Amino acid sequence: MKFLIVFVALFALALAAPADVSIVRSESEVGPEGFNYNWATSDGQEANAAGKLKDVGTENEAISVQGSYRFIGDDGVTYEVTYIADENGFQPQGAHLPVAPEA
Repeated sequence: MKFLIVFVALFALALAAPADVSIVRSESEVGPEGFNYNWATSDGQEANAAGKLKDVGTENEAISVQGSYRFIGDDGVTYEVTYIADENGFQPQGAHLPVAPEA
């Protein structure tokens, strides 16, 4: 459910873009045990994700999502983040993100 909210928020962000930006690709599929989506706008923003339920029907049922998003920052640099979100939390990776030292 949380990830559906994230999807709706990202989709709303794409729709709230300035009038001179248009959606050039938008695809999604939602089912009882998973979902996937991808979209792109004319200003270079892109996002995609795929999620599926794990351990369906057990008390350990959880959703696992893999995805990425990309945008062009105010500095003209394209930033991209890939991530996994599962029972271990949100785990983003990107060249511009700091990395925690090994424990």
